[in-house]
Amino acid sequence: MKQIVTVIRPHLAEELLASLRRAPIEALSVMEVKGYGRQKSYVDEYQKTEYSEAFVPKVEVTLWVDDSRCDEVLQKIVAVTRSGRIGDGKIFVMPVASFM
Repeated sequence: MKQIVTVIRPHLAEELLASLRRAPIEALSVMEVKGYGRQKSYVDEYQKTEYSEAFVPKVEVTLWVDDSRCDEVLQKIVAVTRSGRIGDGKIFVMPVASFM
């Protein structure tokens, strides 16, 4: 079994979850997170005043899949979330030890 952690742009979360509903996953969790990477920060406007935020809002989707389905799920994640620009996010794949 593998654990896949992907950090993506917030506006793509619903589209990714819709794509993964048809994928064979064991479990899934979603969290709103803020991060800092090569994108550095972003400028936002609030009440007609621009300000810079050091941490960029993202969504972290963590899911657990069977080893045989890992590549299929990764392809779905990349197809939905990749734009080729800085700030697309990251994908981490880790083995999960079974204790039962």
